[in-house]
Amino acid sequence: MRIDQALSWAVQQLEGGESPSVDAKVILASILEKPQTFLFTWPDKTLDALQVTHFENAIARRKKGEPVAYIVGRRDFWTLSLYTSPDTLIPRPDTEVLVERVLNWAVESKREPLAICDLGTGTGAIALALASELPQASVVGVDFQNGAVELATRNAEANEVTNAQFLQSDWFSALTGQSFDVIVSNPPYIEEASPYLNEGDVRFEPKTALTSGVDGLHDIKHIISTSPMFLNKGGLLAFEHGFNQGRAVRDLLLAAGFSSVRTVKDYGENDRVTFGSWL
Repeated sequence: MRIDQALSWAVQQLEGGESPSVDAKVILASILEKPQTFLFTWPDKTLDALQVTHFENAIARRKKGEPVAYIVGRRDFWTLSLYTSPDTLIPRPDTEVLVERVLNWAVESKREPLAICDLGTGTGAIALALASELPQASVVGVDFQNGAVELATRNAEANEVTNAQFLQSDWFSALTGQSFDVIVSNPPYIEEASPYLNEGDVRFEPKTALTSGVDGLHDIKHIISTSPMFLNKGGLLAFEHGFNQGRAVRDLLLAAGFSSVRTVKDYGENDRVTFGSWL
């Protein structure tokens, strides 16, 4: 089977999915350990039997709905290439809005060096993106899943980010005595009964990283109530949250004494990131 034939077959197999052509290319390039440009440059190159078997098995997994990021074991985020695992959420482009907001605040605040904490770090995506852009900052990412801590540490090493460390912690439990200029989090924020949990990639992602009580705000409420004990004066608390939770998160921050509270939209024009300063 040639590369062009393999791609054509895969697109037919995945017909009806969200992005059959894109998925087929990502999977085949990963199996060949080549950039996607290779597929266009050498369409008549023949796959060996083992490559064909791996490709057919991978396409079968994708046809069942398994996320491409779990199949190939990687996902690009910001300027990084991150290893992925079913232990953690898959990094998504909209989370880059959260990174952008923190970087903007870092420039405006002119604080150096910054101490940053990423709660529920997962793959380490947010922590590593911030650490890579702020080399003078000290970044710590925490997660209660040891598998996530190991994965984030691996991603730091793979991307040669040296100013980020990762700890196992149930939110702030392992951070006693520490203080930060920035606390950032993409916590669980989906309602336990949400039909969204039965759609797309989230069917395969860990529910503990997705759901947070009846209203989806249980963990956000805990972080808001606890973070003042760990934030330096004038420090920033910033969240990613659900598209319909902007007002609720603003109200929670204001009620807890935060100021300069704002919500910004993601790339799909949905409320996605809310932040405030602790004064």
